Amino acid sequence: MTEPSYAVDLAARLIRCESVTPAEGGALRLLADELGDLGFECIWLPFGDGAARIQNLYARRGDAPPHFAFAGHTDVVPAGDAAAWQHAPFSGTLADGKLFGRGAADMKGGIAAFVGAVRQFVARHPAGSISLIITGDEEGDAEFGTVKMVDWMRQHNHRPDLCVVGEPTNPHQLGDVIKYGRRGSLSCVLRVDGVQGHVAYPHLADNPIVRLLAMLAPVNGVTLDAGNAYFDASTAHVTTIDTGNKAGNVIPATVSASFNIRFNTEHKA
Repeated sequence: MTEPSYAVDLAARLIRCESVTPAEGGALRLLADELGDLGFECIWLPFGDGAARIQNLYARRGDAPPHFAFAGHTDVVPAGDAAAWQHAPFSGTLADGKLFGRGAADMKGGIAAFVGAVRQFVARHPAGSISLIITGDEEGDAEFGTVKMVDWMRQHNHRPDLCVVGEPTNPHQLGDVIKYGRRGSLSCVLRVDGVQGHVAYPHLADNPIVRLLAMLAPVNGVTLDAGNAYFDASTAHVTTIDTGNKAGNVIPATVSASFNIRFNTEHKA
């Protein structure tokens, strides 16, 4: 069996770091160690309040122009039911020529490709400046990641001349689509209050789920436009519905739903 490349091996090691937002999970520490060995100065940038501060990493090698940056995030969404996975979500398993695990595509694979490319490049071209802007708060509320890091970079004169964001935008193969923007994201919560009661006596209660479902019907799975030359269509999807009700024979007093709208330049939030 052929040994995996450096980038594939690093991606597997990153996947084994359980960095579900907001946890750092050791992923940024692993990157700091790898980049430190390549001569990068690694600066930890924690943002947020109290013990719940989000960890971010800024790594730079050299200070001469041009300044080329890579940007990405190590945090991932929850894996859900681990038993439903073909391979354990945080195993970083390499099988049949594929790398399995939460974050393989979004976007630990991309970050590993950054580091692998940088590792080869700086050995041949030591001049210039390269940085990696790696956040830990992209899959959550995204308050203490990219926005805060860009502010810090502006204040400390680290503005890059060019930047590649390694999000998985390629639908078929690596490099077939290069985008210079992204759709906006609007997350919403809709809450409906009712009157709790026993399901056997619905006339004595007011089931808020009935009204909520009617309100969500025009929203869920809707395509809002046809897209344009630069962006896919704007879409809306329901992501959660919660009553907080653990009994199957009780009409809930309240119900809330979360939905998200991804909008292109045809709209404004």
